[in-house]
Amino acid sequence: MRPVPRHATALETVAVTVPEAALEAYEAALGTVCGTVGFFLDEDTRTWRVEGVKGQGEGDADLASALAVAQAITGVAAPLERSETFVDGWLARTKEAFPEQLVGRRIAVRGTHVQGPLVPGRITILLDAGIAFGSGEHGSTRGCLRALERVLYRRPRTVLDLGTGSGILAMAAAKLLLRKVLATDIDPWSVRVAAENAALNGLSNLTRFLRVDGWSAPVLRRHAPYDLVFANILARPLTLMARDLATHVAPGGTVILAGLLETQVAMVLSAHRRLGLCLEGKVREERWTTLIVRKR
Repeated sequence: MRPVPRHATALETVAVTVPEAALEAYEAALGTVCGTVGFFLDEDTRTWRVEGVKGQGEGDADLASALAVAQAITGVAAPLERSETFVDGWLARTKEAFPEQLVGRRIAVRGTHVQGPLVPGRITILLDAGIAFGSGEHGSTRGCLRALERVLYRRPRTVLDLGTGSGILAMAAAKLLLRKVLATDIDPWSVRVAAENAALNGLSNLTRFLRVDGWSAPVLRRHAPYDLVFANILARPLTLMARDLATHVAPGGTVILAGLLETQVAMVLSAHRRLGLCLEGKVREERWTTLIVRKR
């Protein structure tokens, strides 16, 4: 999820309820204007509620256009629901819902509001709960962190984090590997927040955050090939970027692909297998699957 800008004073929540097949399209639609987007499964109806938070009245025309595109792509018409969101109450709920996260064997993710001693035997990543995204609670983020633990023994030297969000994966890699990590995101606010999080964790010297759309920036090609790439994005962009990714991964290099529902795994895996990336393992967290693939 993306961050809610800290200066926002009047917020609203917009939401739609859709079947799983339409989840990705509607998440992307809300993400065009919402600072933060989340989705929640209703176990009884097997439908997903997609919620976004944005400034009241901001981007309504763009949102309407994005929802129309999502409906055209999926054939699913989803009425938009709106409700007022109070900043103070939202922050309080966020902190209450953000306890310290223990992920895998070696990682702890802690909000700055959490008191008490650090968990022994784990690296601790500090995040501001007010940012409300990339906190380690989402299944795709946890899957990536667990996958990272599996490949540490290879000691990758060059590391890239595509779609860094809060910077949590880049920071975990920097702390565990003591290597410099290059991280990118298409969203300028995410890049700014990730850099602030890195400074909070004393990792500014080991991380570099850039605003980049996919593989378009020359700086990514200059630093290639990469021994380890995180790509925690969405199924469709991962499939479309498979060739660029395979081109810029070092022989024997590892890629961690995430942001996938189990129903999307076959499509994403097929696109990468055709380009010489072999499946090494899967990590499942709730309904989310993370793939560990390696270049021959």
